[in-house]
Amino acid sequence: MSLTITDECINCGACEPECPNDAISEGDEFYEIDPELCTECKGHFDESQCVEVCPVDCIPMGVVESDEVLMARYAKLTG
Repeated sequence: MSLTITDECINCGACEPECPNDAISEGDEFYEIDPELCTECKGHFDESQCVEVCPVDCIPMGVVESDEVLMARYAKLTG
């Protein structure tokens, strides 16, 4: 499971340009994260950039995928 954006999102758009994988897009009601593209910034940054810039903390770090899964996804995306 990748990061997700909760319904507390205020649609400010701060997260979208920060995603190195273009996994964040504007959804019908609020921004969404594509789980097939999200690597929680592994391979790019030490911290999830969307979490760092969100002004309302609507991207919880709840269920975090293993580094192996995230790095395999990163390799697939950049391979």
